[in-house]
Amino acid sequence: MFELTLKLSGFPIKEAKEHLQKIQDIPEDKYEVYIKGQRTRIASYHIENNSFYKSFIAEKSVVKWEEIPVMQKKDLQVPLKLRFSKGYSTKNSYINKTSGSSGHPLIFAKDNYCHALTWAEIINRFGWHGIDFNKSYQARFYGISLGFLNNKKERLKDLLSYRFRFAIFDLSDEKLASYYELFKSKKFQYINGYTSSIVLFAKFLKNKNTILTEVCPTLKQCVVTSEMLFEKDKQLLETWLGVPIINEYGAAELDLIGFTNPKNEFIVNSETLFIEILDENNKVLPNGQSGKIVITSLYNKANPLIRYEIGDTGVLSENSTYKTPILKELVGRTNDIAKLPSGKVVPGLTFYYVTKSVIEEDGNVKEFIIEQTKIDSFTIIYCSDNELNKNEIHKVKKELFNYLESNLILNFERVAVLKRNKRGKLKQFVSKINT
Repeated sequence: MFELTLKLSGFPIKEAKEHLQKIQDIPEDKYEVYIKGQRTRIASYHIENNSFYKSFIAEKSVVKWEEIPVMQKKDLQVPLKLRFSKGYSTKNSYINKTSGSSGHPLIFAKDNYCHALTWAEIINRFGWHGIDFNKSYQARFYGISLGFLNNKKERLKDLLSYRFRFAIFDLSDEKLASYYELFKSKKFQYINGYTSSIVLFAKFLKNKNTILTEVCPTLKQCVVTSEMLFEKDKQLLETWLGVPIINEYGAAELDLIGFTNPKNEFIVNSETLFIEILDENNKVLPNGQSGKIVITSLYNKANPLIRYEIGDTGVLSENSTYKTPILKELVGRTNDIAKLPSGKVVPGLTFYYVTKSVIEEDGNVKEFIIEQTKIDSFTIIYCSDNELNKNEIHKVKKELFNYLESNLILNFERVAVLKRNKRGKLKQFVSKINT
């Protein structure tokens, strides 16, 4: 049913899987030619067909790849309709929003074929570990909309995708206990979800002195995503879930970026993306040196994502090749845990659903962070063209109270520039209380 739903939604998954296989069949000695040729083709396409991108590169003649300007999320903070290439619109593209974990929330588009390639890549990588999206039953630790219609739509997608969703807005011991009981009765084959949420569940299991596979023997793997996986947490997960841990690194506006292979190597997607590691002056660094991760989407014709700075720092292994890049080190975004007056425990990514309330097509809010200053007090610090009005603030409060709990104190602070850490990154949620 999973691949059928993609096809019925207008995403040509069969053709995309065949195309991906052809790319993978390119031999090592010809792969550099493929990468350089495809990156030039996609850049040239947008220069010719996308007025936004042509304006971004100042219409200058680009002779060398290294001369192409690096894009940041803040450069894309213009209405989506102004970023479409000729022939593309909301009618023939996949539209979504990023979580804003970098402080730069983004509405983006992929043409339908590019989105199908994204799923072909994901299906291929999960297949490395024997996970079949059409057959393997997934325990899904993700957020979900609380709105009636959107909630039902997500539940239907879960049903068609052969997965059961554990909502992560409340991760108190009482809620985790109910999740534990479900693992006793359902034959899950793998877990997939946000790292911090699954780590909290593993800590719950540790306190019960129970290994999850003892009550759910069908469980074979756990795939963690969206947040940093630290070695200590990985060991905790392996011990108390009782299965191998697979690390997934991706970005919604791009594709799956990195995935653990059966040899426990963190393999970078070289089929639909081109990854570079750059220094502070946007010069390419040799493998083995740490720098900012910059990515080109090789097949997205709807929106240009060319030499796009994702906001993370990483190191490619010295053993990397054009065909098989290996991510030796990743310094990604982490999210703190928030403890609320009622005893609820929620991951920082919960605020993804709150920030949707302030992300509008006009791109008013450019950056934001959320700080927890007391057990019941939060400050939303944001940069914007215009100050949030009373209605927008009311909307944010309403959503926050809906997803978390009422009677929280919300403060709003508009600033010209947000403070960054020494790597120039923003942390979407920061807890300043001793939890």
